[in-house]
Amino acid sequence: MAGMLEWRPSLLPDLVDWIESGLGGLPVHRTAPGVQGIRIEEQLTEDAYTLRAELPGLDPEKDLEISVTGDVLTLRAERSEDTARGHRTEFRYGTYARAVRLPAGALTEDTGAEYKDGILTVTVPLAKADTAGTRTIPVRRETP
Repeated sequence: MAGMLEWRPSLLPDLVDWIESGLGGLPVHRTAPGVQGIRIEEQLTEDAYTLRAELPGLDPEKDLEISVTGDVLTLRAERSEDTARGHRTEFRYGTYARAVRLPAGALTEDTGAEYKDGILTVTVPLAKADTAGTRTIPVRRETP
C-alpha cells in the first residue's frame, strides 16, 4: 500500500550504526581515528571462552590478525574497497579493531580460531578451577 510505513523489528541496529558513524556529525570518542568497531557475541562456559565476530567479506589469511597480550585478546582486520563495483555502496571498508579482556584462567597458548561464512570464532580454553585446596569455614553465631 502506497504511503504506508515499513515495519521494522528493531531500531537498535540503526541506532548503533548512527552512533558508530559519529552521531550524525557529532564527534565520538574512538580508540583511533578511522578505526571501526567489530560486532561480537561472547559465550562463557566452564571449559572455554568463545568469541564470535561479524567480519564479512574478508580473506582471513591476508586481512585478519588475532593477538593476545597479557589477558587482552585483540582482533584487527582490514577490508579494502573494490572501486570497480559501481557508483553506490553501503558496505563498510577500512580498518576494524576490537579488544576484549579474557576471563581468569584463560589458556591463551591453546587459543584456536575459525572463519566461516563471514563469522570469526575464537575459542580460548579455560583452566579448571582448583577446588582441591578449597575448604569451607563454618561461621558460629555468638550466643548472648
